[in-house]
Amino acid sequence: MLDGMDYLLAALAALAAGAINALAGGGTLITFPTLIALGIPPIAANITSTVALCPGYFGATLAQLKDIRTQTQRLWLVLPAALLGGVLGGVLLLNTEEKVFQALVPFLILLASLLLAIQTPLRAWLTRRLQTHSAQGIPQTWAIPLILLAAVYGGYFGAGLSVIVLAALALILDDSLTRLNALKQAVAFGVNIAAAVFFLFSGKVIWMLALVMAGGALLGGVLGGKLASSINPNALRWLVVSIGVMIAVIYWIK
Repeated sequence: MLDGMDYLLAALAALAAGAINALAGGGTLITFPTLIALGIPPIAANITSTVALCPGYFGATLAQLKDIRTQTQRLWLVLPAALLGGVLGGVLLLNTEEKVFQALVPFLILLASLLLAIQTPLRAWLTRRLQTHSAQGIPQTWAIPLILLAAVYGGYFGAGLSVIVLAALALILDDSLTRLNALKQAVAFGVNIAAAVFFLFSGKVIWMLALVMAGGALLGGVLGGKLASSINPNALRWLVVSIGVMIAVIYWIK
């Protein structure tokens, strides 16, 4: 049974995750290990974290709605793959034995940390690519299988999803990184909400925790947006990466 202090810790973790997602990304690397530390089984912890962080994805999408509205044709092209992949990832998760998922946890955390670590050089590479090469010869439909694969990963674990989606979009679509980043937010929200809705019927969501954390994540997202001009996102990103690596090492030692 969880007590008041447990709920407070979960709310603080979600608040930090909401702010981190707004500033640098990688908030799941805070909420998921916190829930594990509170004694929540890994699969239930992953599912509860996914549901709880939905408001943050929604807020990020609203913040870039202007750029998203000018890409509705692209969004409707890839959104079905995002929704389907999110559900498939959720199905895969629910059909993974607890012991197997527990064994995968350090690898998933390390993978998410790696994705977060390469985010800045990846953005730089994508910017150079978009400036020097035209992708107009590549059919936009090629983005569908890439988004589907990214969405399956997102529905299964989620941390680092935004990095994968942005890379997939930039490899196929010829546009500015700002507009692709906005499209990425909408796609990532689609993946997350599809997985979350599917998880509603799984019986694995710890609802009181999810509600408390959702409030924390929403508040954290607002605070993160206000602090964006005063905090170095790269420094914060590397802090989250370091925490993720340390957590993965601790899991391996255990």
